Amino acid sequence: MENVSFPYLSFITLIPLVGVALLLFLNRHSHELLRRVALVFMLVDFLASLIVYSLFDPSTAAMQLLENHPWVREWGISYKMGIDGISLFLVLLTTLLGPILVLASWKDIKVRVKEFLICLLFLQTGMIGVFVSLDLFLFYVFWEIMLIPMYLLIGVWGNPARKLYAAIKFVLYTIVGSLLMLVAILALYFMAGSAEGVYTFDLLKLYDFPVPIYAQFWMFLAFFLAFAIKVPMFPFHTWLPDAHTEAPTVGSVVLAAVLLKMGTYGFIRFAIPLFPNAAMDAAWWICLLSVIGIIYGAWVAMVQTDVKRLVAFSSVSHLGFVMLGMFAMNVQGLEGSVIQMINHGLSTGALFLIVGMIYERRHTRMISEFGGISKVMPLFAVFFMIFTLSSIGLPGLNGFVGEFLILIGSFKVYPWYTVFAASGVIFAAVYMLWMFQRVMFGEVTNPKNLGLKDLSAREVVVLFPILVFVVWIGVYPNTFLRPMEPSIKNFIQHVEKKRGAVLDMEKTRKQSNRDGSETMLSLSVFPRGR
Repeated sequence: MENVSFPYLSFITLIPLVGVALLLFLNRHSHELLRRVALVFMLVDFLASLIVYSLFDPSTAAMQLLENHPWVREWGISYKMGIDGISLFLVLLTTLLGPILVLASWKDIKVRVKEFLICLLFLQTGMIGVFVSLDLFLFYVFWEIMLIPMYLLIGVWGNPARKLYAAIKFVLYTIVGSLLMLVAILALYFMAGSAEGVYTFDLLKLYDFPVPIYAQFWMFLAFFLAFAIKVPMFPFHTWLPDAHTEAPTVGSVVLAAVLLKMGTYGFIRFAIPLFPNAAMDAAWWICLLSVIGIIYGAWVAMVQTDVKRLVAFSSVSHLGFVMLGMFAMNVQGLEGSVIQMINHGLSTGALFLIVGMIYERRHTRMISEFGGISKVMPLFAVFFMIFTLSSIGLPGLNGFVGEFLILIGSFKVYPWYTVFAASGVIFAAVYMLWMFQRVMFGEVTNPKNLGLKDLSAREVVVLFPILVFVVWIGVYPNTFLRPMEPSIKNFIQHVEKKRGAVLDMEKTRKQSNRDGSETMLSLSVFPRGR
């Protein structure tokens, strides 16, 4: 699908910016109007993404709905977008959450509503842009764009006590990784350009350039740090609990559901296929860090007294599974990794919404403040229970599919790592069910909980779409696995082929050096006659 009659990917990426432009001209005190306008644009974005899904051909691994326009021709920068089976569902997850986030913030955000909605729409553009960019410069622009509104969401609308500390910590961590990645992008640009005579940031063209092994290590390390911080992997995770805890509910949801996936997606789309030799050489210690993150995140979550902080640390553990499956580098592991990105976005995003709803009513997130909530909020208890069971991987719900595929894939390559990683499933059941039992069951010991109102119609509308996909993926995962399978198989073939080409190039170089040395030696042993 090289040529499309309508730029669908540009439309779903940029339509939130049209909403931003319209909001700028509306009265800042007309809160209801502002929210409705933002909701309409988010809904339009989601409906447009469904058209993209309907046009997607699941039988091919090729990039589809391609858009390619010269941007800065002299520097080889182009406005190039495309989508495949790996990025398709991440885009759909992002657009699905758009209207949900606006609805979730309807009563929660009461100050600077106009600015808040502008940040949310702006962030939507940045996130979608990251998933559809096929030009390294364009990707970096979107990667940095989403940093600004996320900083404002935490720093302006977060918890007053430590919101600036959390926002600055988030930005510093991300910028350090981003700048290292920028250096690696420029190094790759100049290296490929000088070798092939054409300077370009086109990702698909750079895929074919065999980066020498000596350079791959440093470039992969720079990309690794940028993406590992964003995931976040152990030990680069320390910004995450603070950002989650201090962010408003919507900020926590978008952070967990989409922003963290930019790190895992970055490995699959950029770091591994560009530098396959370095990536595969580093796979064993990346998997080791992933296993440590799985167990560490679970253990730390187990001792948390704040529900939101507990869910935040659970993300460190769950994303460890994503990284473990990814670097197993087989079909089962990679399919499990990609589907688990979606699963984590749905389940953990829903848990943060649940925590936000109870916080709106009680203005506390401390587990000790609750108990017996299921008796006064039965509908809330049902949703909470399903998303909790989804998070721990109960068969029949989405979390089980991803974790099962990851464990199968990783066991083929790292059986001992997999044994230790599997303990994370048990620990997840311990901390999640223990938290649920303390919050929801027993007697209502705190009189403040007796008058709590159950979920409103708006809150049911917020949670129900996520519930549908949680059950859908758990019962019939083929809907989601089938479109991504050709792209994942093609990804594995590309990595193996490029690794082989780089190794052959390295052997040729060593052989030529050896031949040159032997020639020099022969000239020194047999001097020329007079």
